[in-house]
Amino acid sequence: MRAITHDRYGDPGRVLSLSEQPAPAAPEAGQVRVRVLSRPIHPGDLAGVEGFSDGPRQRFATPRIPGVEGMGVIETVGKGVRDLRPGQRVAFFPVQGAWGEAVTAPAGLVVPVPEAVSDETAALMLVNPLTLLILLRAVEDARHGQSGAVVQTAAGSSVGKLVSAAALRQGIPLVNLVRGTTGAQSLRQRFPGLATISTADADWRAQVRDATGGRGAQVVLDAVGGSLTGELAGLLADGGTLIAYGQLGSGSTSLESLALTSRVLTVRGVSILRWMSRTPEERAEDIAFAARLAVSAPELFEVAARYDLADFADAVGHVRRPGKSGTVLLTGPAS
Repeated sequence: MRAITHDRYGDPGRVLSLSEQPAPAAPEAGQVRVRVLSRPIHPGDLAGVEGFSDGPRQRFATPRIPGVEGMGVIETVGKGVRDLRPGQRVAFFPVQGAWGEAVTAPAGLVVPVPEAVSDETAALMLVNPLTLLILLRAVEDARHGQSGAVVQTAAGSSVGKLVSAAALRQGIPLVNLVRGTTGAQSLRQRFPGLATISTADADWRAQVRDATGGRGAQVVLDAVGGSLTGELAGLLADGGTLIAYGQLGSGSTSLESLALTSRVLTVRGVSILRWMSRTPEERAEDIAFAARLAVSAPELFEVAARYDLADFADAVGHVRRPGKSGTVLLTGPAS
C-alpha cells in the first residue's frame, strides 16, 4: 500500500516521503481493517514528525507512518466484532498510521459515521470536537464557578472556531485573538457576538483589557505558546489560569518571568493524547457528542483543501500557509 513515512525526526518537508509499505496485518479478535479514504493534517501530527528540538536524530529501525485520525470503509473484521461490518463507513481515533492507505485498529477506536455526515466531515469528526470538550472542562475547572472572561489565541483555527461556537451557546464571555487584520474581520463576521482582536494591532493588549472590563482574563486558552506566553500571562487577572494546549509559536518564555507566585497564577497543560485515560463510558459520551456536532453543525468542520497522498509536500506547505482557514486533508484511494 502507499504510505507517507519518515525514518527520522526533522522538518516534515525534508523527512517525509511517499513509499510502498506492507499492508497492515489481518485483523485479530476485536479488530477491524479500514481502507482509509481521508485523513487530516493536524498541527500535532507535524509536531510528532519534527520531534523535540533536543531529542535524538538517528534513523528509526522501521519507517513510521504519521497520523492518528481519519475515515474510511471497513474491509474486514476480526472475531467477536459485532457492531461493525465490512463496507461500513467509519471514523477512527487514536489509530497510528492514518497517513497510509489502510489501518488495522481495535474495534473500540472505530466509530460508525452517521448517514447524514459527509466523508470530509467524518475525517474531522473526532479529534477537534474531543479537544473542544477537553478545553471546556479545563476552563470550567479554572473558573471555579465564577464568570470571568476567557481569552483564546489562534481563534481562527478549526479548534478556535469550535470554542467560539460553544462560548456563544454556553454564555462564556470569550475574547478571540488572531494574528492578522483580515483574519479578525472574518471572525467578527462569523461570530459577531464575540470580541475579536488582532495581535498585529499596536494596542492589542489594551483592547483585551477593555474587552475584559479592565479586570483581566480569568482564563487564557493558548495554542501558540513560545514567546507569546509572557504577554498572555500579563493579560490574566491575579489568580488566573493559563491553559496551554499547543505550540504553534516560536521562541520561549521562562517560568520565572511570569510572576506565578506573587500573582498566584496557574499554568496548566492539556492534551488530546490524554483522552484515552477517560473511562469507556466517558469516552462513549464524548464520541456521541462529536457525532451529534458533525450532524448538526457541519459548517464547523471546515476543509481548507484536499491533496492526494502523493502531493503531501504541497499539503504540508498549505498547512503552514498564513491565513489558512480550515483543515487540510490527505485523500485517496477512492476505490
